[in-house]
Amino acid sequence: MFGTTLLISLREIRRHLLRSFLTTLGIIIGVAAVITMVTLGRGVTASISEEISSLGSNVFIIFPVTVDQRAPAPFDAADVEAVRNQIAGVTRAAGSVNSSATAFYNGQYWQTGVQGANSDFLTAQSIELVEGRPFTPQEEIAGRNLCLIGPKVREAIFVPGVTPLGEQLRLNSVVCTVIGVLEERGSAGGGGQDPDDVVIMPLKTVQRRFTGSDDIQYFVVKYEAAYDSGLIQASLIDLLRERRLLQPGRDNDFNIIDTAQVNDAVSAATGALTAMVAAIAAISLLVGGIGIMNIMLVSVTERTREIGIRLAIGALAREVQLQFLTEAVVLCCFGGLIGIGFALLLSTGLAGLLDVPFVFDPTINVLSFLFSAVLGILFGYYPARRASKLDPIEALRHE
Repeated sequence: MFGTTLLISLREIRRHLLRSFLTTLGIIIGVAAVITMVTLGRGVTASISEEISSLGSNVFIIFPVTVDQRAPAPFDAADVEAVRNQIAGVTRAAGSVNSSATAFYNGQYWQTGVQGANSDFLTAQSIELVEGRPFTPQEEIAGRNLCLIGPKVREAIFVPGVTPLGEQLRLNSVVCTVIGVLEERGSAGGGGQDPDDVVIMPLKTVQRRFTGSDDIQYFVVKYEAAYDSGLIQASLIDLLRERRLLQPGRDNDFNIIDTAQVNDAVSAATGALTAMVAAIAAISLLVGGIGIMNIMLVSVTERTREIGIRLAIGALAREVQLQFLTEAVVLCCFGGLIGIGFALLLSTGLAGLLDVPFVFDPTINVLSFLFSAVLGILFGYYPARRASKLDPIEALRHE
C-alpha cells in the first residue's frame, strides 16, 4: 500500500511541477543556508587552528610589555636558561630577536625580516624545512653567517626551479650562506612579522650584526603535553617575577600567551557564532514548512471531489491521510536533497573565495535532510488529517 501511495504522490507532484518547486523553495533555501553556514564555520575554525598551530603546540610565547608608561625591559639569555632548567615539564626554551634588512641576490633585492633563532626555537614552533638543514649547535655558538630563507624570499629574488642552497645572500652589508628553505606557514607567526617573508640566522649572529645587543625580544617555551599548562604558567610567572625583581603588588611587565588556550578560545567562539548563524538560517526552514502546509491545504480543497470518490468506493480514512502525508514528506525530502546539492556548490565556491578549507561534514547534511523530512510530517499532518475527515457525500457535492 505504501508503494502505491508513494507513486500516487509522485504523480500529483509531477502534475504541478512548478508549484511543487516553488513550494519547496523555503526548504531548499533553509537547508542550503544551514549547511553552508556550518561548513564555512568549520572551515574558518580549521583555518584559524592551522594558523595558530604554526606557532607550535603546547607552547608559551613570552614577551615584555609596557607597565606604568615605562619601556619594557628585555629578556636575556640567562632568563631563557633559567626557565629551561628550573621549571618541570619544560622541554625547550629558546629566545629570538627580529630586525629588518634588504636582501640582495644576483641583482635582485627584497625588503624582508631578519630573525635570530636557534634549532630549539625551530622545534618549539614546529618550523619545518622543505630543503636543506637547520643550524648545528656549533654553528649557533660560533654565530656563523648562515641563513634559512622563507618561501616568499625565495620566490622574490631567486631563480624559479633552481635550488638556492649554497648561494651567497647579502642582507644589508652582511653576507650569509643559504643552507635551508622554510616550509610555508601562513600568516600567523611570532614577533609580529610574516613567517613566510623572513630570513632566519643564528641568534648570536643577528644580535651581533643587526641589533647590536644581547637582549632577547621574546622567547618560546615548549612543554610536555602530560603536564598541566596552568601550573607551568604559574611557575613561569613566579620565576620571571623573581628574576625581574618585581615587588608584590606590582603588575607583571611581561605577557604569556598559551597557544593551546588561544586555539580553544577561538574554536569555542567560532563554534558559538556558527551555531547562532545556523539557527537564524534554520528559521527559513520553518517558513518553508508553513509553505508546505499552505499548499497542502490548497491541494485538499482542489481535490475534494477526488477524496470523496475514493472514500465512497471504500478507501479508508487512514489511507487518504497517508497519501497526503506522503506528498508533504516527499516534497520536503526533494527540497532537502536539492538544498544539500546547492549547499555543496555554494560552500565550495565561498570557501575558495574566502580562502578557507572546505570541510565536508556528513553529519550536518544527514541531519538537515532528516529535519526536512520531519518538517513534512509536522506541517503535513494537519492537511492530511483534514482530508481524511471529509464527509464523502459533502465531498462529492463540492464544485
